[in-house]
Amino acid sequence: MTREEKSQVIEELTAQLAENTNIYLTDISGLDAGTTSNLRRACFKANVKLAVVKNTLLEKAMEASDKEFGDLPTILKGNTSVMYSETGNAPAKVIKTFRKKSEKPLLKGAFIEEAIYLGDNQLDMLVNIKSREELIGDVIGLLQSPAKNVISALQSGGGKLSGILKTLSQKEG
Repeated sequence: MTREEKSQVIEELTAQLAENTNIYLTDISGLDAGTTSNLRRACFKANVKLAVVKNTLLEKAMEASDKEFGDLPTILKGNTSVMYSETGNAPAKVIKTFRKKSEKPLLKGAFIEEAIYLGDNQLDMLVNIKSREELIGDVIGLLQSPAKNVISALQSGGGKLSGILKTLSQKEG
């Protein structure tokens, strides 16, 4: 690979790192072509982009990026694949599901909305992270709950009140 090609790859990687808020670093070494193809299909279905990268180029892209990757560059050893996703837990779910049939991919680390996770032992926690949309839905549900209670109390109370008024008006007649 020439110096120009390397700098072009670094620029592309830096752009990918800037565009994505959820980045997983995994190890898929040892997977045969068929299994790798199945993993790529699973990623595509989950709207996760998978790319195999050279560690040195990814490290330079991380340095060039505006984001703070903390200790993530220290885990760039051996075979590294990057998973990009709009949803924070989508790659973790793909990995977890895929590992029911295979021992890989292994999670090396993840960068999710500014938070850094290191090691395969973080996978279960990452599967349970809620997406931004799920969190917004939870907040809206919590905000709507008191309003629903007030409305239902007013509706049921209104029925009682009209019943009392109707009874009183009938008694006068």
